[in-house]
Amino acid sequence: MKPKLSRQRFALIAASAAVVTAGTVGAAAAVSGDDDAEDRPIPASVVEKAEEAALAETGGGTVTETEVDDEESKYEVEVTLDDGSQVDVQLDEEFQVVGTEGDSGADDD
Repeated sequence: MKPKLSRQRFALIAASAAVVTAGTVGAAAAVSGDDDAEDRPIPASVVEKAEEAALAETGGGTVTETEVDDEESKYEVEVTLDDGSQVDVQLDEEFQVVGTEGDSGADDD
């Protein structure tokens, strides 16, 4: 009978450890988050101004993505240039360029 009690106790300990591990992993995932899940598009009321400012900075291209409240600026506009490269244009609240970042990851501030 004693070995059966040990198996039950072992199973209980293993299950408890699994719950603690799952909780820890879940909490870590929630804290770290996915940056893309947090991206919010620029509101329609201001998107045209943001796009115009970004395209003026890059000298043309196609706006492929916009987001608000980026970690570096109020607005971020991603522009795909005619050669296929991409440039992220960082804008402040007044749609002034505060920085750009190309495919290479180099910052042009």
